[in-house]
Amino acid sequence: MIRLRIKVIDWPRRALALTDTPRPDCRDCDGVGGIPHDYGHPETGEYEGTEWETCPCWTEWHMVLLPLPRRPRWLRRRHSGRDPWGTGGYSDEPPF
Repeated sequence: MIRLRIKVIDWPRRALALTDTPRPDCRDCDGVGGIPHDYGHPETGEYEGTEWETCPCWTEWHMVLLPLPRRPRWLRRRHSGRDPWGTGGYSDEPPF
């Protein structure tokens, strides 16, 4: 059974899309939609990455409903997010 929802996607351009939702009571993935498998380098055993195995309770499809417009240039963020009144550009007052 497909459980549909509306979601904002970012690829290739921001848009509203209709997507499937994982089954929340699934015993295999606990409602996440997949099972992560960590793997390491065969010689050193160091962590290399994670492979994602999709659960059968969910399908990774989406249908674009409406492309979202880009922000006008004058509305885009222009500052770095630092406090201009703090020492060195950083605030030392709580909360840090």
